[in-house]
Order: sequence, then C-alpha cells, then structure tokens
Amino acid sequence: MGLFSFIKEAGAKLFGSNKKEEKAVEVVDTCNEDAANKLKETVVALGLEVEAFDACIDGDVVTLTGMAKNQETKEKVILVAGNNEGIATVDDQMEVEIQEPEAQFHTVERGDTLSKIAKTYYGNAMKYPAIFEANKPMLKSPDLIYPGQVLRIPELS
Repeated sequence: MGLFSFIKEAGAKLFGSNKKEEKAVEVVDTCNEDAANKLKETVVALGLEVEAFDACIDGDVVTLTGMAKNQETKEKVILVAGNNEGIATVDDQMEVEIQEPEAQFHTVERGDTLSKIAKTYYGNAMKYPAIFEANKPMLKSPDLIYPGQVLRIPELS
C-alpha cells in the first residue's frame, strides 16, 4: 500500500509524550523499541493476526512489516499505528495472505458523525454500522470518534 499520512497531534497516547525522552531516542537510535513493543502488544491485544509482525518507530514515522491474514487486518494495523499522538506517517510494508479490495480511508473532521460519513460515502446515513464494524475493535462505540482520527471505509457488498 505504501505511505499513509495521519495528523500528528491527534490520537491515542500509546507511546507516551515525553518530548525530551523522544529526542534522546531519535539521536541515539533510529528505532524506538519501547514504543514499537507497545504497538506490537496493542495489535496482539486487539486480536489482529499478522505473522512475523514487526514495527519500527523513528520519530513520527512507523514502519510496519509482516504477513497479515487479509486486507482488512492489514488496514486495521495501519490505523492502530497511525491513530496515535506523535505519528504523522505509516510506512506500510506488510503483505497479505488473502487479496481483497482496499478500503478507502477517511480523516474525521470536526462535526463528523458516522452517519454523516456514511451519507458521504454510501449515500445513506443509515449505513453507519458498516463503518463502525469496519473499525472494530479500535472503535468501542459509534459515538466515540474524534477530529483527526482516520477510519476505514469499506466497499459495501
């Protein structure tokens, strides 16, 4: 898939926010192992299956490698990595076992709801559950989205 852009100031604080520590790591090492391990633990905890999964976090860039079970899993891993404060780019170098059509990505803006997003992409606000389901387990509720968050928008079958 390649490179994905995210809003650096938006997202979860999975990797912490100690700016002094981050700068020290950037100078000494090109891969923040602590943050990468937290990301890997999160991917496993969410039940996302990726064989030989590895992540390297260098400043505001996350590089992902491994073999995802399918396209949906791959896209969810990209979102888990990118929807974190301090991350601006995800370099996706993962492969997939089962080829499927790629979903579109949508960056949530102020005033967005899943219904409004569904209306935009599907022409029907009542199709919002498809977007909610496509972003589980990262989304816990259809009402809990925030500006800057990136969501998967799958094709409807």
